[in-house]
Amino acid sequence: MPKHRPTIADIAARAGVSKVAVSYALNDRPGVSPATRSAIKAIAREIGWRPNSAARALTRARADAVGLALCRPARLLGVEPFFMELISGIESELSPRGCALLLQVVTDPAQELEVYRRWWGEGRVDGVFLTDLRGPDPRIEGVAELGLPAVVIGHPSAAGPLPAVWSDDAAAVRDTFAYLTALGHRSVARVAGMPELSHTALRDRAQREVCAELGLGDPVIVHTGYSGEDGAHATRRLISSPRRPTAVVYDNDIMAVAGLSVAQEMGLDVPGDLSLVAWDDSQLSRVVRPPLTALSRDIPAYGGHAARTLLALVTDGTAEGHEDTTARLEPRGSTGAPRAPEPMSYRRRMPGPG
Repeated sequence: MPKHRPTIADIAARAGVSKVAVSYALNDRPGVSPATRSAIKAIAREIGWRPNSAARALTRARADAVGLALCRPARLLGVEPFFMELISGIESELSPRGCALLLQVVTDPAQELEVYRRWWGEGRVDGVFLTDLRGPDPRIEGVAELGLPAVVIGHPSAAGPLPAVWSDDAAAVRDTFAYLTALGHRSVARVAGMPELSHTALRDRAQREVCAELGLGDPVIVHTGYSGEDGAHATRRLISSPRRPTAVVYDNDIMAVAGLSVAQEMGLDVPGDLSLVAWDDSQLSRVVRPPLTALSRDIPAYGGHAARTLLALVTDGTAEGHEDTTARLEPRGSTGAPRAPEPMSYRRRMPGPG
């Protein structure tokens, strides 16, 4: 059950003083000792109180807004379809209800939690979304301590007591590797996201398991930061390695498009020499040539489910998590059976001229 926003009464109870004394201290008015003033301000910071939170608590007014702080480079958000589609789905649920979305880009999880403390203390939001969970993630305990309603967009195994909206990434990994193996690929690499993210770790674990089940040997995983530059660099490393894979799976579509460009730049035929699969389908995956085989899901619907869950949590004080549809594989022109290499001994057996 979400707690109320911090008030002057909460500070007074913690400090063992009157509300009047708290008001004097927070407004730097005479009437309290320097030590008491310092203690009261420390408590206010600790519990996330902000100047107008008391007024909002007294009127029981809602902000009619929810928040999303994204720990991603701002330049990446401008080109990554996933978050734009996710936000469009969130907005499709919020807008008809007159609820706004407050969005901010941050540099690290600590700054993200501070943003949430400020938003909640100032009464600017009624709840927030948490994405890109890490393990362990201090934001889970942080929002719980604040009493801030929050919904995790990610697997419940990392969500703690918070409701989660997720899809089965492990099943998508298994389906993709089984498909590539059925085409004849025995050397499949994955260009993955950041290793500290919970969903990356989940996909890594699923890849290790499916490689063992299918007899593919040790999994080949290259961790990156999700940008096109990262995808291109990882693809060059894989293509240039002595054991070049015959197929590569990318954790987002931007990296997959960059990987396709690198393969073509280095003279490889796609899919004859190298098959490529993108995680999350988008227009980017369809407009390149050949079009990319992709793991497709309805991301706006995913965002809509997250928004409905958060609104229920804000309104009712409780909400059930929601498992969304597992991403389905959409085969296109970037995957096919691997081309058998020409045996080196074949040319030596060829008869000479005449």
